[in-house]
Amino acid sequence: MNTTWTKKGRRRKSPRILIVTPEITYLPPGMGNMANHLKAKAGGLADVSASLVAALFKLGADVHVALPHYRRMFNIDVGRFIHDELRVYKQVLPDSRIHLAQDRIFFYRDSVYGDNRRESRRLALVFQREVINNILPVVRPDLIHCNDWMTGLIPAMSKRLGIPSLFTIHNIHTQEMVLSEIEDSGIDAAEFWPYLYYTWPPGSYEQTRNSVPVDLLNSGIFGAHYINTVSPKFLAEIVDGMHGMIPGHIRAEVANKMRAGCATGILNAPDPAFNPASDALLEQKFTAETHRAGKLANKRALQSRLELEERDDAPILFWPSRLDPVQKGCQLVAEILYRIVSDYWKQGLQVVFVANGQYQQTFHDIVRHHDFYRRVAVCDFDEHLSHLAYAGSDFTLVPSLFEPCGLPQMIGALYGSLPIVNDTGGLHDTVAHLDANAGKGNGFMFRVYGSAGLRWAIDQAMAFHQGPVEVREREIARIMRESAMRFTHEQTAKQYFNIYEEMLQRPILPPF
Repeated sequence: MNTTWTKKGRRRKSPRILIVTPEITYLPPGMGNMANHLKAKAGGLADVSASLVAALFKLGADVHVALPHYRRMFNIDVGRFIHDELRVYKQVLPDSRIHLAQDRIFFYRDSVYGDNRRESRRLALVFQREVINNILPVVRPDLIHCNDWMTGLIPAMSKRLGIPSLFTIHNIHTQEMVLSEIEDSGIDAAEFWPYLYYTWPPGSYEQTRNSVPVDLLNSGIFGAHYINTVSPKFLAEIVDGMHGMIPGHIRAEVANKMRAGCATGILNAPDPAFNPASDALLEQKFTAETHRAGKLANKRALQSRLELEERDDAPILFWPSRLDPVQKGCQLVAEILYRIVSDYWKQGLQVVFVANGQYQQTFHDIVRHHDFYRRVAVCDFDEHLSHLAYAGSDFTLVPSLFEPCGLPQMIGALYGSLPIVNDTGGLHDTVAHLDANAGKGNGFMFRVYGSAGLRWAIDQAMAFHQGPVEVREREIARIMRESAMRFTHEQTAKQYFNIYEEMLQRPILPPF
């Protein structure tokens, strides 16, 4: 990406990209004097944002980042700074690529998002106010990349300014509010109100201001020049109306973008920390070539820590995702947990849950009722334990009803814990049913959603596990190697790079 077009049609080198995100895991050294302090994570968006920024920066892009100034989460105590340190900390350096939205609402928070709807709305409005009023005029980007409903107003302002914008849909969550609420936060929505999406047709600005709600997610979709979901299959599922939880007006706007050739799907990738060859949280590191010994050492450590029956040949199923029955399919496991443990009792089948959520108590009750303490472990989420479970388990359970992208199935494959998944969204794009004889596929997929479908896939996985040892070792090594090449942030960043280039090659004139 060497050139872009100015509004007058002249070429300009080094186009400036501004990525607007409410959360991030890390920033690469060289982006600014505070890069090593900045970490605020609530979910996968933080990892995706960090990896994209790092990859773009490595490729030489003039990439800038706007995010809220979470002082407490960034472990910054300005009260302890001496005068010179505070001056440097507050100074806007000419080469800094980090732009923090300054407001006291962010300074003392312990979490990225609010505990209730009202607080979440307030955080999103203040963040966007700072980006629109203070960060955009400083950065003067050539392209703006926004993420999810918390940044949904910015594409409208971007369109008003004649700046191309990309809007990434990570999750189908949204908020609605009227223009007066937006303007009460300090945003002059009158500048760009025609480029927002309203829940019903607006009249004049005065008629609309207090009475017609703005949908923030759909405003991002409607106002952006280009959109993407975080997997190609999920984009198709939205347009085809495969999921009833997606509102019809959002589906319609995504379909409009797709028909106009302005929508695509780009898979996320796991954080580079998920690498069994370098993972410091493992009992023993391993590669595709040394996976047999490495996974066995980690299995023993996992069984010992969780007080499971210590048995080398016991197949272990690992549940890594939040225990959410609406999306993640944990109720399917609950329906068959007793039966699969009983049916594979002689084989020593074990199940490990490292996750929080409303269904955790259900699994505790099943374990207690059937005295499965040596076969089933139900644990709160813990980063160290999660890494160990990926390394020590044989299979990773991801039976989601819908999945915009999903990372656990990719991480499992990287660690030789083969995924067991439903055929949907990002799971469809990253998992193919294993054919060991042909040396193809990387997991086990069921296509009829329900506990019977999941049971079928688990039976397929168990048949593979009980097959010839040399075949199992060969296939796990192949899957680990292929996954390490395929599921990378470099691959993801290249696809975003291509979208940026396509957008920057199109001259965009201001609408007014």
